[in-house]
Amino acid sequence: MMGPGQEYKQVIAVRTDIRMSRGKLAAQVAHAAVEAVLLIIDSGNPEWSRWLREWRIQGQKKVVVKVSSEQELLWVHQEARRLGLPASLVADAGRTELPPGTRTAAAVGPAPSQLVDRVTGRLKLL
Repeated sequence: MMGPGQEYKQVIAVRTDIRMSRGKLAAQVAHAAVEAVLLIIDSGNPEWSRWLREWRIQGQKKVVVKVSSEQELLWVHQEARRLGLPASLVADAGRTELPPGTRTAAAVGPAPSQLVDRVTGRLKLL
């Protein structure tokens, strides 16, 4: 449990080693963000639900960062889960620009910023 004045955010990591149009990239970021929120809602986890409420009250801070490979993207997702944070991983349906199943983005949080930073703090902004 985090103390008063705690900041909350969601960070979405996106692969830069695959070619996506700006619109495709934006859609993948949106998919990751929405899936992470739905995961929290569906989980029934009271701590995650509290984090979601606080994040909404604070304006739903989102940060988009880049990863350079599928391996790095998978690490972000797995490390977030290992730390007990809500995390989603997007695999593209393959209807437009990418082959089906291409992993494109991962969202960490919404959760306390200091916890999210343990996973994503070293990644550069997109």
